[in-house]
Amino acid sequence: MSTKPPKDDFEGEDAPVTPGLDVGRLGDLMGFHLRMAHVAVYRDFAETMEELALTQKQLAVMELVAGNPGASQIDLANTLGTDRATMMALVNRLAARDLIERRPSAADRRRQELHLTKAGRAMLARARELIDKHEQRFIDLFSRDEMDALLAALKRIYKAS
Repeated sequence: MSTKPPKDDFEGEDAPVTPGLDVGRLGDLMGFHLRMAHVAVYRDFAETMEELALTQKQLAVMELVAGNPGASQIDLANTLGTDRATMMALVNRLAARDLIERRPSAADRRRQELHLTKAGRAMLARARELIDKHEQRFIDLFSRDEMDALLAALKRIYKAS
């Protein structure tokens, strides 16, 4: 049985670019370089999280629930810019692994609040250790000023959309 995370993040992320091809006009496109950087980070993330069988989106959900106990699936979907059906599937997978639980809201019985379970808190603690190492591998490629500039530039891109 494979412990590889399910492909609920980005299908085909691990398809390598053939070395040596002339990328032509792609070499001048910001989007191409963002995509290539994303693939490199995604591959490293997938390898790093393989032992825990967590995807990027699953980890993002767990982090949001940890930081916002009682948040709803709709709250999470809105924050991550995903649709409700996708969020429900993510939460269902995490709940099936006993990492997240749904509880009825005391204020609104129609609302389901999300909370990490004891197992979820332990899994998130281990994931954070692994993520710190994963992030550091990429941070080490830049000076502090370069890293600050890169993050500012990336934020400018996604906040403009």
